[in-house]
Amino acid sequence: MTTSRIKNALNIPENKISAVLKLLAEGATIPFIARYRKELTGSLDEVQIAGIRDLNDQFLAFDKRRSTILDSLQERHLLTSQLKVAIEACKTLQELEDLYLPHRPKKRTRASIARDKGLENLANELLLQNGARIDFSKYINRQKDVNNRDDALDGARDIIAEIISEDPELRKHLRQAFSDHAKITSKVIKTKVDEAQKFRDYFDLSEKISRIRSHRLLAILRGEQEKLLRVSIRPDEEITLRSVTRKYVKGRGFSSDQVTHACKDAYKRLLVPSLEKETLKLAKEKADQEAISVFVSNLRELLLAAPLGSKNLLAFDPGFRTGAKVVAISKTGSLLHYCNLFPTGSAQQQTDTSETTKELISKYSIEAIAVGNGTAGRETEAFLNKLSLDIPIISVDESGASIYSASESARKEFPDHDLTVRGSVSIGRRLQDPLAELVKLDPKSIGVGQYQHDVDQTLLKQSLDDQVISCVNSVGVDLNSASVELLSYVSGLGPKLAESVIKYRQEIGVFKNRSQLKKVPRLGAKVFEQAAGFLRIYHGDNALDQSSVHPERYPLIKKIAKDLNSSIEQMLADDDLKSKVDLNKYVDGDLGLPTLQD
Repeated sequence: MTTSRIKNALNIPENKISAVLKLLAEGATIPFIARYRKELTGSLDEVQIAGIRDLNDQFLAFDKRRSTILDSLQERHLLTSQLKVAIEACKTLQELEDLYLPHRPKKRTRASIARDKGLENLANELLLQNGARIDFSKYINRQKDVNNRDDALDGARDIIAEIISEDPELRKHLRQAFSDHAKITSKVIKTKVDEAQKFRDYFDLSEKISRIRSHRLLAILRGEQEKLLRVSIRPDEEITLRSVTRKYVKGRGFSSDQVTHACKDAYKRLLVPSLEKETLKLAKEKADQEAISVFVSNLRELLLAAPLGSKNLLAFDPGFRTGAKVVAISKTGSLLHYCNLFPTGSAQQQTDTSETTKELISKYSIEAIAVGNGTAGRETEAFLNKLSLDIPIISVDESGASIYSASESARKEFPDHDLTVRGSVSIGRRLQDPLAELVKLDPKSIGVGQYQHDVDQTLLKQSLDDQVISCVNSVGVDLNSASVELLSYVSGLGPKLAESVIKYRQEIGVFKNRSQLKKVPRLGAKVFEQAAGFLRIYHGDNALDQSSVHPERYPLIKKIAKDLNSSIEQMLADDDLKSKVDLNKYVDGDLGLPTLQD
């Protein structure tokens, strides 16, 4: 069963795994399961739940591949009972593909051509290595281009080489040798030395593939992709080749010499290229996972950076030649003013910049200044610090601001302003609320790592999207002010429903309670269940709507308040009152201490 395999991989009890898989199949999201279904999952966190989801997907894909292979073998009348048992016993995709390899439909190979020439029996005779005399005359067939003994032997060795290369046990043994002992070697292509200077650390590198750091491997592979480096992965040839001959060469003599010859050919021509490719693929997958883990951590740090909050700001998008694009934005992020200033220009330009900056601070009651950290950022920050403005001047990571400024979202919001104004507004809003602004970008454009374009893009996208979803739902979203981009990451919503929520909000003014969400077109009961607890309504009809308490638990809160002879508002505001609650009194059915403690 899939659950037992996941249990063995993650060391999580099967009943918890089954509960997670059932909830996911019913359409529940990871944040919802982690926060609101703790009794069912034993309080598994988002990382564990995502791990269960991902492994389940992998095992389903593995089972589908096994089924495809069995069907293919059955259709071609190649499925023996012994082979079926072996295939059904496979635990890894590599084992499965190794068993299938000899039976896989192939293009024309040297071995298949030799079989067509009638040389398979000769190959089998040679493999016996029993000292019996071989009658070559029965294999010579000039019509099939087997003109003499040497032609026959060439073809027979090709067949033996393919048999050796498709031996599952041998491949498993050699794969381990590659994994444990192979060295990755990179050398600069001699004619490309000048243009390959950024890869000079890898011009003559030799390092164990099992020990190489992920960023170094990704750099080497980028150099190879750009056709500046030549890369190979090899274990010690003498040792690994010996393991091939040890299995197939039996004694001495003419036949054994032919098999030895075939072993060397199989190793160099067939096994090494195949296993090198496999080893590199596995090493790349490991490097991708390590790199993506770093990217995800960096992204979380950016998204959950402490917001400055609702303050009037000046935002500088610095530049040398074209000056700084400056905007004043309100506490709510609205554009109040824009202009071009030259803090790194001539003396007169700097004087004008100083005066204009002070005027803007006074006119718009500016409480802080955001300075983009790109070109001329340090110089602009230094200039502003010399003005003794008595307000914070804060450097802001501007990665991806230019991408946002050219986006459809930015064009809709600022149709009458150019890219530079939109980019400056984005820098200022990042200081006010990093999460709300950064979710408007594709996570890959935020600049979370050096080699993010070199890793598996599907895995990267899912990992970064998971992290954005986790951050958005861990903080919660103000239903009456959130952008469509922010709402789209809320559990259960997505882009289309987020647009429907915004449209409905525009029609009614503001949401006064969470129940109004049910009136949004196409927002059904399941979506409401998934989303409601992560959406906040401040100053609405129900004090609980500004909390992370799910509407399904409102009756419980009312009962607790009643038992305390208190209103809900009093109970929420009074920690002493809450401390008097005996949680054990309210444990009932699917309601346990984890939810009550939350």
